[in-house]
Amino acid sequence: MEAERKAILAIIDPTVDGQPGLERAAWIAGCLGLPLELLICAYDSHLAGARFADSPALQAAREALLRDHLERLRDLRRKFARTGLEIRIDARWAHPLDAGITQKVIESQPALVVKDTHYHPLLKRSVFSNTDWNLIRDCPAPLWLVKPRALGTPPILLAAVDPLHSHDEPALLDHAILTLAQELRAAASGELHVGHAITAATEIVTETDTIATPVAVPVGEALSAVQAHHREALSELLRNYDIAPGHAHLLEGLPHEILITLATRLSADVVIMGAVARNALERAFVGSTAERALDRLPCDLVVVKLGRAPQ
Repeated sequence: MEAERKAILAIIDPTVDGQPGLERAAWIAGCLGLPLELLICAYDSHLAGARFADSPALQAAREALLRDHLERLRDLRRKFARTGLEIRIDARWAHPLDAGITQKVIESQPALVVKDTHYHPLLKRSVFSNTDWNLIRDCPAPLWLVKPRALGTPPILLAAVDPLHSHDEPALLDHAILTLAQELRAAASGELHVGHAITAATEIVTETDTIATPVAVPVGEALSAVQAHHREALSELLRNYDIAPGHAHLLEGLPHEILITLATRLSADVVIMGAVARNALERAFVGSTAERALDRLPCDLVVVKLGRAPQ
């Protein structure tokens, strides 16, 4: 029997009417020619029951709630019938939400998970929920966090890389980021840029024993040498990828500031960046760059890991 094709998994929020994540997921599924799966993870503390005090009545109420959610998903499926997409649906009882989503991802192994995040105009930023952050750490599939804004035509994608990684997993992660970015660019007829930030002055200082230690060459030459080293590493990383001339950006500055600046300057629709799973005892680590940049990016965000399931 032919195996089911991997789907785009859209997380549906049953508490709101607008579903920008669903709209984006349907668009992605159409671009990639993949099925779309809609998931509601339901939970109501009034229906949960205590650990040793559950009852048939509570079980029946939970089942009724899930039936209601499945009916809502059927309505959404009918709404998107015109797209011709193959659409699957699933509603399950799960708490917390991120654990339910992660378990679904482990079971179904989707190509991509798509979920809304929320923009707060007064703060001029998108504030990620605990669910979003936990998914960034734990979701073993690429995670697309959608902000409520229309994509450009063509959509502009920005892949954030660091070609001077010294460990195998982060180095492989850059290739995973670029592979996904190229696939999305091709499927959506988009425009792909690659960004890398360097802090040359900091690197020069850390190469010496102390800040007071004199640098053996003039500072200007040292800066040029560091920049050339990064430029060469970026060129080597991109050697086997189809990146248009002028679309590889090497900028001096703090990585989180450069990422926001470059995304804004390019009017990027999507930033694709990585998270590293360190070992079996640690969760995936996003790092200070992402911690400082994620909420303030002016566009959607895709977080890529190397497919390691949470331990």
